[in-house]
Amino acid sequence: MDLRERIAQMQEQINEMTAAHADEIEQLRIKYLSKKGEITSLFNEFRNVPNEEKREIGQLLNQLKEEATSRINTLKEQYDEAVSNASKADLTRTPDPIKLGTRHPLSLVKEEIIDIFSRIGFTVAEGPEIEDDWHVFSALNFPPEHPARDMQDTFFIEKHPDILLRTHTSSVQTRVMTSQKPPIRVLCPGRVYRNEAISARAHCFFHQVEGLYIDKNVSFADLRQALMYFAKEMFGPDTKIRLRPSYFPFTEPSAEMDISCNICGGEGCGFCKHTGWVEILGCGMVDPNVLEACGIDSKEYSGYAFGMGVERITNLKYRVKDLRMFSENDVRFLNQFKSC
Repeated sequence: MDLRERIAQMQEQINEMTAAHADEIEQLRIKYLSKKGEITSLFNEFRNVPNEEKREIGQLLNQLKEEATSRINTLKEQYDEAVSNASKADLTRTPDPIKLGTRHPLSLVKEEIIDIFSRIGFTVAEGPEIEDDWHVFSALNFPPEHPARDMQDTFFIEKHPDILLRTHTSSVQTRVMTSQKPPIRVLCPGRVYRNEAISARAHCFFHQVEGLYIDKNVSFADLRQALMYFAKEMFGPDTKIRLRPSYFPFTEPSAEMDISCNICGGEGCGFCKHTGWVEILGCGMVDPNVLEACGIDSKEYSGYAFGMGVERITNLKYRVKDLRMFSENDVRFLNQFKSC
């Protein structure tokens, strides 16, 4: 076999070289490129090549050495990269594909409500879910005989008749009013509890977002304007609102707010009971007794308050008919909100 054939044969071997470990790469380097390697041996034989063939054979040998060096360097880079990637791997992960979670629809709607009111100056305030009677009832003008104070409506802590699970986030408002001086403009989101039978339309716990604005010369017109802004931002620019007289112990005058049904456009459907309107919240001017109980001069300051159920707004936005779906952790239900 002449030198050309041996070079060609070695070329094929180099092109097919593989290595799984650093030791194998080093062995290949020694085999072909060391002082006693096979390529070096070919160069030693080059002196015996006739002069007229030296140029051609020399070029083939140089090309062989370059390709061998390049191939070994490539194997080394591939090995180093594999080691680096392996060191970054999370060995605690399951081999099965990990399904991405989704944001809960109540969280989506709550954050949207907060975002809308934050654009007109409201900040978020939070408070404890286990409260005392004064912050939940007495400071908010609930009379001693009010049915909300009864155990049939409220969860009281056993052996502590003045400690209870809050029935509304208005308790956060009383804490804000007793700790801050006007002007006050806060939004109070949170979970609340009431002793109710669980059904498609009611639950023993649910979520509220309440708002409070206290300053000089605050009027009912300011309240209406803020609520109209919210309704149009949440349900669309064509949404209409109406305010109906109502009663709440902590506001006077009080009202309930309806919006034009966003499902039928106000024409009447089963969801709005064919009235074209859907109730979404209660509101009113803060009762002077509440301001005085919290240490705010009712002759100098006035304010408005409103409160809405997050589940109610979510029902309207996503048309969820059964409240129990929000707390049953059914993956089939939650997967519907992946794109939200």
